[in-house]
Amino acid sequence: MWTKAASDIPWGTNASVAGELVYAIGDVHGRYDLMTRLLARIADDVKARGNGRRPIVVFCGDYVDRGPESAKVLSALIWMRTHAEFDPHFLKGNHEEMMLAYIDDPIDARGWLNVGGRETLQSYGVTLPDPAASADYYRARDELLERMPASHLRLLQTLSLSHRIGDYAFVHAGVRPGIPLHRQVAADLLWIRDDFLHHKRRFEKIIVHGHSWDSDQPVIREQRIGIDTGAYRTGVLTAVRLEDGRVECLQARIDQPGDPVPSVSATL
Repeated sequence: MWTKAASDIPWGTNASVAGELVYAIGDVHGRYDLMTRLLARIADDVKARGNGRRPIVVFCGDYVDRGPESAKVLSALIWMRTHAEFDPHFLKGNHEEMMLAYIDDPIDARGWLNVGGRETLQSYGVTLPDPAASADYYRARDELLERMPASHLRLLQTLSLSHRIGDYAFVHAGVRPGIPLHRQVAADLLWIRDDFLHHKRRFEKIIVHGHSWDSDQPVIREQRIGIDTGAYRTGVLTAVRLEDGRVECLQARIDQPGDPVPSVSATL
């Protein structure tokens, strides 16, 4: 159990990651600027405490929508798969699911545009559809597929729903209480809120998740660690570092709108 209050940094715990150095990153939502700053912080952190370990970095989903640079974020994730000096794992979020649904059926999934899809289309240079013309949703979808690199679509289609390391399980939204991890369904892993957030007992593992936020601070509980801090609105993107017996948070903030944005290759 936790040996310090959630307001203290770092937090002590008896949980293990089997000797690994693990970082988990919350919902990026098109904030390439914050993501690169956070990765730079992680790179510096690894230099200070890596001790020869190759770090594992788990991204907890929701790379697209709401923020202005979804296309750039996806390009960066693809670059990381082969160039990063860490072992990356990319989880699927509900916003990736909505984007794929729009690609599959633009009419049935047109609600995606009202929850961040417009910004994603614009990040690819797609002209937004006319809501009064149903056929225009197909035109925007086709234009998106023309402009989107095939590697972006392949990434979206192959994202994982969960990842486990030691005493921790990483998901996007949470898990259904009372259901073993191996029997959790995609709908809950991607969308669950209240039933998971209000659950007071321990789960099979400590759940590290994004999806739900109410401030620019992470939520640390005995049974879960919430690392979505509303980056698209708060300007704060959060990661958690997990080591055996220790939990600590790192954050990236945009202090000045004109601050230069490092590239991914410059941070890793």
